[in-house]
Amino acid sequence: MTDLSPLAARLRALAPSCGPVRLIAVDGHAGSGKSTFAARLAAALGDAPVLHLDDLASHDACFAWTDRLREQVLEPLGRGECARYAPYDWTARRFGAPRTLRPAPVVLVEGVGAGRRAVRPRLARLLWMELDAAESWERGRRRDGPALTEFWDGWTAAEAEHFSADPSRPYADTLVRQLPVGYALLDGPAPAAGMNHSVTERECGAAPR
Repeated sequence: MTDLSPLAARLRALAPSCGPVRLIAVDGHAGSGKSTFAARLAAALGDAPVLHLDDLASHDACFAWTDRLREQVLEPLGRGECARYAPYDWTARRFGAPRTLRPAPVVLVEGVGAGRRAVRPRLARLLWMELDAAESWERGRRRDGPALTEFWDGWTAAEAEHFSADPSRPYADTLVRQLPVGYALLDGPAPAAGMNHSVTERECGAAPR
């Protein structure tokens, strides 16, 4: 296969999970390629909306964003309404002007912890980027450079603590393994019927996140 259209078709066929929305989580360790994969999947879905959890987290609360997600995003989408959330500016260290997220048939939420316990009841499918923590974090550190070494030191400790208390991978329907060209999709610990196949596509040169 040359694109992610087969996966997109399977996701569109799922039952809605959050009001009229099929909410699809893309989870994995920081640096595992979540943002790149989510962008490609969104394109295959006809430019499906993508919520980046980096917009809901902050320096002071790396994982304490569940109330913000519920109130600003999940509850409005569950009513079939547009969600409005204030994205966090990691440079200015403050929340910015609100953005709108429409209740499309499929909405992607990507970020570390997207498949956490508090979110899973609203998900139609949980996808996990299958790359271990050490390799993911090394990729992230190389991408961001030495200027963010202190940030990464704090982040990796917070991420390890989060996944120790609230792991996502054991509940993943599909494991996404990045290949030199494209991805392999494998049944996860929580098997998803009909989702075990390989998908290949040309690399676009974007840095994996």
